[in-house]
Amino acid sequence: MKKIQILGTGCPKCKKLAENTQTAINDFPGQFEITKVTEINEIISFGIMQTPGLALDGKVLSAGKLLKPEEIVELLKKNGA
Repeated sequence: MKKIQILGTGCPKCKKLAENTQTAINDFPGQFEITKVTEINEIISFGIMQTPGLALDGKVLSAGKLLKPEEIVELLKKNGA
């Protein structure tokens, strides 16, 4: 199972990205697990300076942008889902 990480401290955009990600992975039952990375030092360790961020197995796919579910699906497909 692949791990999707939501990178953000819990701001409204970060929460909405988590919701949109959950909606997106409904197209891939059982393939993904979502975790939230909320500690600022851990977020910085991913190399991003703006939240929200989206990572797949530790690889950052997006930073500083609130993605729509269909954009998340496209990113997951491009990155091996």
